[in-house]
Amino acid sequence: MRTLVVHCHPNPESFNTALYRTAVQALQRAHHELRLLDLYAEGFDPVMTREERVAYLSNPGLLEARVQPHVDALRWAEHMVFVYPTWWYGPPAVLKGWFERVWLPGVTFRPALAKGQRAIPAMQHVRRLTVVTTSGSPWWWLRVMGDPGRRLFTRGLRSLFAARCKTTWLQLHDMNNVTERDCERFLAKVARTLEKLK
Repeated sequence: MRTLVVHCHPNPESFNTALYRTAVQALQRAHHELRLLDLYAEGFDPVMTREERVAYLSNPGLLEARVQPHVDALRWAEHMVFVYPTWWYGPPAVLKGWFERVWLPGVTFRPALAKGQRAIPAMQHVRRLTVVTTSGSPWWWLRVMGDPGRRLFTRGLRSLFAARCKTTWLQLHDMNNVTERDCERFLAKVARTLEKLK
């Protein structure tokens, strides 16, 4: 399977980066064809300029040319894997900016044809979505808050993918209170789960 792995964490020595490495190694053992995007490591600029915003619908090709390698990776992928920490109930700003600058009209969707209609999905080639994340909050508090980060991926992004897209969600909660053993178990769970994905 053609798998795009997107990682977003500023610290290369973090537990989140260990999760990223574990995910990549597990996918390699499962013989996935991989492309890797480490947004912080490559210095991805998440800020949409005024010029880009003005051109967003009228001339999306302008933006596409500026992020072409990322657009090419999106069009290539059958399986998308995201590894990031949940901060303030959602992904880091760099990952959110990546969605805004790369998931463009004509790339991931086509604008609605009439008022009251939804955008037309353009990523039906993506058959699987996997998210590996951590959060400082306990699971029950995220549930109370409506779990907006999870909804962004499993409802918002997934709505652009194949109708029968399979979703795998792996999250370690309450990061400020976990033990080293908890972290080891979660790393093993990530490895086990991703090795089985075909």
